Amino acid sequence: MKKITALMITLSMLVSFPMTSIFAEESNDLDLAEHSKSAILMEKDTGKVLYTKNADKRLPPASMTKIMTLILIMEALEKGTIKLDEKVRISEHAASMGGSQIFLEAGEEMTVHDLLKGVAIASGNDASVALAERIAGSEKAFVKLMNEKVKQLGLKDTQFQNTTGLPAKNHYSTAKDLAIMAKELLKHQKITEYTSIYDDYLRKGTEDEFWLVNTNKLVKFYKGVDGLKTGYTNEAKYCLTATAKRGDMRVIAVAMGADTTKKRNRDITTMLDYAFHQFETKPLYKRFDVVDQLSMINAQSEKVDVVTSDNVSLLLKKGENAEQVKKEIKYDKGLKVPMKKGDRVGVLQIKNGDKVLSETPLVLKDDMKTANIWTLLKRSFKEFVKS
Repeated sequence: MKKITALMITLSMLVSFPMTSIFAEESNDLDLAEHSKSAILMEKDTGKVLYTKNADKRLPPASMTKIMTLILIMEALEKGTIKLDEKVRISEHAASMGGSQIFLEAGEEMTVHDLLKGVAIASGNDASVALAERIAGSEKAFVKLMNEKVKQLGLKDTQFQNTTGLPAKNHYSTAKDLAIMAKELLKHQKITEYTSIYDDYLRKGTEDEFWLVNTNKLVKFYKGVDGLKTGYTNEAKYCLTATAKRGDMRVIAVAMGADTTKKRNRDITTMLDYAFHQFETKPLYKRFDVVDQLSMINAQSEKVDVVTSDNVSLLLKKGENAEQVKKEIKYDKGLKVPMKKGDRVGVLQIKNGDKVLSETPLVLKDDMKTANIWTLLKRSFKEFVKS
């Protein structure tokens, strides 16, 4: 038992890898978002913040609210609780949504795939509510799930009252929180298959054919942009959470409260230009790569693979020298079987000396079930023979 406990505490190894001697700190000397009330620039894999401007200021997020809506939709798809080809019947409540919409009719049926396109491309409020009702039973119940996810992500300055971002009292977020939500959403790599579409059609070939055009024009006009979510209300002004990928590097840029779309897009592209000109990333692990095996004395399987919950990379300042990187696995205390696939069991730290550069949660690749009496007896007999 002592050996098993010791194995569960830490696993360290040294590797040579190009990196900066001191990882880039966020830049406060540059004004990369002069037209926005609030902004942030983040490298996605490491979560490293490269630039901020009033990033903790609580503001109405408008339709960027749908980033959280999309997180829960993608989680439901990943768990298999909804399927892309299943049809959803549209309620009167969903069909009654104002603002951006794909003009769903009460009683109409549309696949999850097409509704997801309606949310991701056209920011359809009606499509958002329809999917929320399918997943949670009602929009109110879905909003509760949204706020529970807010707590899980450790967001201190976000609260939702609806799935859409339509104006509501005590409905707010920040550029920083939205960037963290975007990082979470981008774990689901299929989302950019939807958010990168510039235009498409719903009900194609019918008399109710509807042309979808992406509200994020940078998808077409800026190299590498493949998402993520725009927003606008009279109160929020023009907002955008954008993501772009070039080579191995993906960045997230958020701008809130610009007076025009042109000014908003200018701030976003200025931040993206800065990131791609100044930095690069070196990948270490992809999401769900195996990094270790976990053993528990009373588990049915002697070992279960431990995998990364997200991509793991190093953020480099271009042209810097190489140093040694230490990768350290730290298991959470108090782990007990049974545990389910996807349950967190620890973290993978990327360190430069004693400095933690990034920390990525580790999860189980498969279920870890409790051993039955026969397994325990056989295991004990093996240990007895060895001794």
